[in-house]
Amino acid sequence: QVQLVESGGGSVQAGGSLRLSCAASGYTYSSYCTGWFRQAPGKEREGVAAIDSDGSTSYADSVKGRFTISKDNAKNTLYLQMNSLKPEDTAMYHCASGLMRCAALSGSSYVSPGPLDYHYWGQGTQVTVSS
Repeated sequence: QVQLVESGGGSVQAGGSLRLSCAASGYTYSSYCTGWFRQAPGKEREGVAAIDSDGSTSYADSVKGRFTISKDNAKNTLYLQMNSLKPEDTAMYHCASGLMRCAALSGSSYVSPGPLDYHYWGQGTQVTVSS
């Protein structure tokens, strides 16, 4: 049984930093595409970043240069380092894991997988950024 457990969320002021973690059990990050999504109240879930089995990464334009996705295969943990946080980053953040490489999940090498492409989800961790 696959379980993904996020941690590291919290409340920070604009310009601050947080590091989210997603620990996996019953799943191996080294083999598949994984990513971070976020959902603010009243808004659709949006992709933040993805990392493939080979370590290649992709980011939403809104977070490029501020967020970094990484993984520690030995610890089976996914990370999202978030710097220069803005109030518009406030949302529930979820990690998601697939059972294929990213291009296979999305059907294209040019498109990052969307929410419906992933197989497993964590419960989420809240990030609140105040101005």
